[in-house]
Amino acid sequence: MTTLSRQVMSQVDRAVEILKKGGMVAYPTDTVYGVGGDVFNIEAIKRIYRVKRRPDNMPLPVLLAGEAQLSDVVSDVPETARRLIKRFWPGGLTLVMSKKASVPDIITAGSQKIAVRIPGHDIPLRLIRGLGRPIIGTSANISGKPNPLTAEEVSRQLDGQVDLIIDGGRCPGGMESTVVDVTGEVPVILRRGIISEQEIKKVCGECLMEVGESAHCSGL
Repeated sequence: MTTLSRQVMSQVDRAVEILKKGGMVAYPTDTVYGVGGDVFNIEAIKRIYRVKRRPDNMPLPVLLAGEAQLSDVVSDVPETARRLIKRFWPGGLTLVMSKKASVPDIITAGSQKIAVRIPGHDIPLRLIRGLGRPIIGTSANISGKPNPLTAEEVSRQLDGQVDLIIDGGRCPGGMESTVVDVTGEVPVILRRGIISEQEIKKVCGECLMEVGESAHCSGL
């Protein structure tokens, strides 16, 4: 793990306790600032939708700290997914897989698919490991507003509406994660992102289709 300052570590420790109590925290990632809560706390999930003013028909993506946590939220990991995971996680690849029945339907807006990734940033990884569960990984903004790259930008949009904003400095910003649906026989790129189509094809082969954005594309 990256060495974090004592001040940031203190914020991370506080954030873990908040998450354990069903709270909501904002944190930096390898793309933009995110906001999240315990994936299995329905009240926390409802609050995220409310604070972001996010339509409830838009699923929320999930962040993991390691491959072992896939079994917490995903019912099946196809071989294609395993190859992509080996090549691109942690990092800017979001995979859409079949949801495990125990995951609250509110997260997926009733869909049987769920979007997951392991971020390439130490702070969310520490949060997830401290909580012992995956967390929601949606951008820390009001839906439709610019994605925040600093703690100050998060505060301007969500001031007083989250329990803690971890100030981990400026996020890289730029490209969002690439989103690939691996639930069918042919992997489908749902959103172009930081990992190029060419890189995906090197792993999956040429049998790859690209379609317009779906509801699962609105994550970090």
